[in-house]
Amino acid sequence: MALKIAVLKETTEHEKRVAATPETIKKYIAKGFTVSVVTGAGDNAAYPDIAYQEAGATISDTNIAASTQADIILCVRPPVDPLPYKPDALLIGLLSPYHSQDRLSAYAAQSLTALSMELVPRITRAQAMDVLSSQSNLAGYRAVLEAASVFPRAFPMMMTAAGTIPPARVFVMGAGVAGLQAIATAKRLGAIVSATDVRPASKEQVQSLGASFVMVESDEIKEAETTGGYAKEMSDDFKQKQAKLVAETLIKQDIVITTALIPGRPAPILVTEEMVRSMKPGSVIVDLAAPQGGNCALTQIGKTIDINGVKILGFENISSHIATDSSALYARNLMNLLAILVDKNGDLAINMDDEIIKATVLTKSGQIVHPGFQ
Repeated sequence: MALKIAVLKETTEHEKRVAATPETIKKYIAKGFTVSVVTGAGDNAAYPDIAYQEAGATISDTNIAASTQADIILCVRPPVDPLPYKPDALLIGLLSPYHSQDRLSAYAAQSLTALSMELVPRITRAQAMDVLSSQSNLAGYRAVLEAASVFPRAFPMMMTAAGTIPPARVFVMGAGVAGLQAIATAKRLGAIVSATDVRPASKEQVQSLGASFVMVESDEIKEAETTGGYAKEMSDDFKQKQAKLVAETLIKQDIVITTALIPGRPAPILVTEEMVRSMKPGSVIVDLAAPQGGNCALTQIGKTIDINGVKILGFENISSHIATDSSALYARNLMNLLAILVDKNGDLAINMDDEIIKATVLTKSGQIVHPGFQ
């Protein structure tokens, strides 16, 4: 019997993405799955019900109706309200495991096999499943556009009969996936770009995009990166030296994009209140770390605030501001993960010895099985 996939309608506030697109629906059906999409699930991402129906999906009235008989439930964020699930059904999404032990216990109590996309390991084989990278790429791009929309000047240098307009100066803090895309976007718009990161390997990447690299020289930076490719938290001494260098750099900047995150930890404060107040009126800070507390001490999640003419943008979910493309990439990430969860006969095959599956499965057979959350 064909496995049944349910695509939920998101119930989390500010979430406009959807976990499947007509493109991935067609591929699921071609592989023998049956697919049910909750009505309106793709509306906010410009994927109407008719597009899913044309791709071969059926339309369900509610999340409850879709999930009751589903073998696999796809979502972006965890469902806000409890849903009825079949025993041993798969729930796959960005399940925010660091933020709710009660939710994990509930999944275990319902005998769900819950897989959290945030936990996909950063290894070569898993690149096509790496949700954090796919979403961060678009977030970095969108951050620059959002900054440009409130910045009271132009980005490129312009020479006119009335005089020359100097280019904007953009400083990107954190040169991971989001930061590198922000650098590339700001350069395309004609800005003078600089960036900083504690990982020395970032220097070459930043410079290859035409930006200058700003970093404290220290032996500590040789061990500033985890095996998963994330930045480690640095010593207090390093933080003080870096803060001094950043403070000197920020005074000269027009736009600052902050992107620094440490999995499972509050975002590190990189921009203090004093630094904000030292910036020129009209400057803009876009804090992509706002959902985890923010890299700027004054960031307010979900709000744009003004401090002496400096605007601080703290988006709660910036990926939702580009929902069509972010949904398309996310849906492909899910599809690529599902490819290793189903065998050639079309049956579920959860191989806990597979390093990708082992890293992403939170609950199974009525237990919390991930060692990081037991």
